[in-house]
Amino acid sequence: MIRLRALSFRLLPALLLLALVACAAPAPPVAEAAPPPNAPVIDRPVAPSGVPDLDTSCRVDSDCAVKNVGSCCGYQPACVNANAQVDPQAVQADCARRGIAGVCGFVEIQSCACVNSRCEAPAPGSLLR
Repeated sequence: MIRLRALSFRLLPALLLLALVACAAPAPPVAEAAPPPNAPVIDRPVAPSGVPDLDTSCRVDSDCAVKNVGSCCGYQPACVNANAQVDPQAVQADCARRGIAGVCGFVEIQSCACVNSRCEAPAPGSLLR
């Protein structure tokens, strides 16, 4: 009986340590789901029906302009092609028709640049070129 008790006192700390190590092990990484093989690649949001697609294509910085493209709250500035047709009223009408509202607020855009053939606003806090 004394031998069994001595053995359990030696094994108990080892078992507790093993349980603690098992709990502290990091979880295996979870792989991201791959898109279906024939899924279209969309690099910008698709406009709802009745709302023009935003043309953000450019070759030089002067091809870009800040325009009000609209949102479910109202005014929403964005960098788009200077000749792009925008319709903020159509965006608001679509939001009303679907019964959705947006989060109000926007970042004031002072200028746009042509980056990789796409009109983009500089990141907040970055220097303009």
